Amino acid sequence: MHTRPRRIGALVGAGAVAFGALAVVAGNSATAQQSAPAPTPIDQLLGKELQGKTALGLVQSRLTELADRNGIAAAKLQQILATDKTSWLDRDGKLFFREPVNSAKTAAPASPRWATKAVAAATGPAFELHSKPGSNRVIYLDFDGHTITGTAWNTGGKPATVNVTAYDTDGNPGSYSTAEQDVVRDVWARVAEDYAPFDVDVTTQAPAESAITRSGSSDQQYGTRVLIDPTTWYQSGCGCGGVAYVGVYDSTSQHAYYQPALVFTKGVGTGAKNIAEAAAHEAGHNVGLSHDGTASVGYYTGHGAWAPIMGVGYSKAISQWSKGEYSGANNKEDDFAVVGQNGLALRADDHGNATSNATALTLGTAASGVYANDTDVDVFGIDLAAGTFTFAANSGGDLDIKLQLLDSAGNVVVTADPAAGQSNSATPTGLSASISRQVTAGRYYVRVDNVGYASPLNTGYSTYGSRGAYTVRVTAG
Repeated sequence: MHTRPRRIGALVGAGAVAFGALAVVAGNSATAQQSAPAPTPIDQLLGKELQGKTALGLVQSRLTELADRNGIAAAKLQQILATDKTSWLDRDGKLFFREPVNSAKTAAPASPRWATKAVAAATGPAFELHSKPGSNRVIYLDFDGHTITGTAWNTGGKPATVNVTAYDTDGNPGSYSTAEQDVVRDVWARVAEDYAPFDVDVTTQAPAESAITRSGSSDQQYGTRVLIDPTTWYQSGCGCGGVAYVGVYDSTSQHAYYQPALVFTKGVGTGAKNIAEAAAHEAGHNVGLSHDGTASVGYYTGHGAWAPIMGVGYSKAISQWSKGEYSGANNKEDDFAVVGQNGLALRADDHGNATSNATALTLGTAASGVYANDTDVDVFGIDLAAGTFTFAANSGGDLDIKLQLLDSAGNVVVTADPAAGQSNSATPTGLSASISRQVTAGRYYVRVDNVGYASPLNTGYSTYGSRGAYTVRVTAG
């Protein structure tokens, strides 16, 4: 039987980072200046990984240095360490999070049955998925095992080399069953949708290490590995659902040292919905995001059918990026702005925004698009004979669509915008829209716009996070 290949991560030497410069003070006479003792290096202040509030008590006077080290404002770092129980500083003063386990680990409804046969290794369609092939940025969802060595996860008493085994739910690690491949595909589809507004390739196909690791400021091809880890080497000690460093995605030094982000199936379960929520969340930390909570809870669990990606969305079918518009939000950071500052730009506009530059549609053929900017609107044009037609726009899962049919003069003939909700925790409803209409012969336009639903304070969401992929198609009948 074939075994699955493992790839060894780049070795990066772990070195303590010292802060502070030699202070110079004047003597008590006209004698020459003399040197004062150098400040204690941060790693000697901490000595080991420490939970945020405990660490803060030791490094309070050096907070500005730590904030610079982590690329965030000092006030923000203090707030995170003081209030977020899942925040940690490693011995070098780098911020990372240990996520709590998901207490309800039951698998969500089965993934679509699309795989037709088992595969003997990390090959086949489930491991050749790309959301934006050719992008210089990558988020690699690694299901097929990995060797972790020479990284921050190998310090502090952890093994110097860790062989993480492949994702496996049937007790046969030598091959992927159709059910396991379905999970891989479903996780990929969900994470790809969350990151669809950004210029990044979410993939399950192993890229070259050089496509993940950033060697320096001139290296413009880089990313992160999100490793789906079924083992206990780290999870049993932390009792957590995942771990990830913050703001390291575009780091120009020691990039590989802070890889990978980890999702533990022992902590979140083996179902596609839970793994996908955790994977998008951990990658979110890598691109600079912190947690969305309230004054009383570290992770906001959402309302209605909605939850923030950087909160916890296991029970909500609609999870989106957020800027803290819900009631009691403790984190008002603009997720899209922060991600943009940490290596991921928004995608370029892909379709015309008016009837004058509308993208041409062919009857019966679907066109794909991505709604990446909250100010965007996409317009498609088609010439039709007299008859009854269906105009449909299908959401990828994050974008809530308002669909409008326009006549040849650009006047709105009819609008479709169904109410959003969920049929279960994995299946949103009302995000797609369709119109069935009898028309006379002529030129028509289909306009796709994003909308929110109800109130973002406590029942729904605004247009802010309502972005993502979609397809649009016109069919006869």
